[in-house]
Amino acid sequence: MKKILITGALGQIGTDLTVYMREIYGDENVIPSSRTIPDDHFLLKKGPVEKVDVLSRAALERVVKEYSITHIIHLAAILSAKGEENPQMAWDINMNGLLNVLEVARENDLAVLTPSSIAVFGPDTPKEETPQDTIMRPTTIYGISKVSGELLADYYYERFGVDTRGIRFPGLISSEAKPGGGTTDYAVHIFYEALKNKHYKSFIDKGTYMDMMYMPDALRAIVELLEADPEKLIHRNAFNITAMSFDPEELADEIKKHIPEFTLAYDVNPGVQKIAESWPNSLDDSEARKQWGWKPEYGIESMVSDMIEKLKKKGV
Repeated sequence: MKKILITGALGQIGTDLTVYMREIYGDENVIPSSRTIPDDHFLLKKGPVEKVDVLSRAALERVVKEYSITHIIHLAAILSAKGEENPQMAWDINMNGLLNVLEVARENDLAVLTPSSIAVFGPDTPKEETPQDTIMRPTTIYGISKVSGELLADYYYERFGVDTRGIRFPGLISSEAKPGGGTTDYAVHIFYEALKNKHYKSFIDKGTYMDMMYMPDALRAIVELLEADPEKLIHRNAFNITAMSFDPEELADEIKKHIPEFTLAYDVNPGVQKIAESWPNSLDDSEARKQWGWKPEYGIESMVSDMIEKLKKKGV
């Protein structure tokens, strides 16, 4: 039976992933961890939760030994927009945290899955149907750290035999997780404002296309790659995956089908917009489809419908 440690488990993906994976592997076999844990967090009622700073190798070692961990899903990271506010901290957490995880994995014969991001691409990357293998040269500290992380994870696989795997996630849209400081977070904010105020000012400009994915697909992708046959994995730490690509106007039009009075305006953040424009408009995820059977279940219509239904049930 797998015993799975999730770092950064109270962030954008981690809370949803913990719930999802506990349904598959059991409450006692999925150990979420975070630097800080609110006393009233609901995960505390469902199973073990550990306070772990990924910059402390000793803290990682303690939890790995205590729970006989076999797999680490390393989510702890500073995202794109937040990273630009404090690049030194972003590099420290994103790179030194990953190095600690890989070293603990090497010493304890663990497998590691680390999400990467579309942020690895840059202005020189082909914009449409961005290939699996292409020029990168990102312009953000987050993107630079993610490219470096892909290469470091590849190195630990090639040099030390650590079973490392990773996905380049597009922007993630969730009805549960709060936005985590990413460039694509407008695609989450817009739903809350549409339901509360029937109006939204987008910090991303019209005509700005970015790949997106609904969180249920992202969670399923993590588990599918975790369970994939290692003999079939060629790229391992850098799989493009995607589900949909849209700009703010197209997303607003879809929301209007459910909330006809909704209106969209723009208050573009120049710094975040510059990041968005450096990323691809769409990704080619054919290698993930070939190597481990990836296929999204949600497009923009089904995602918007489900988001609005779930947020209404939550009382938004």
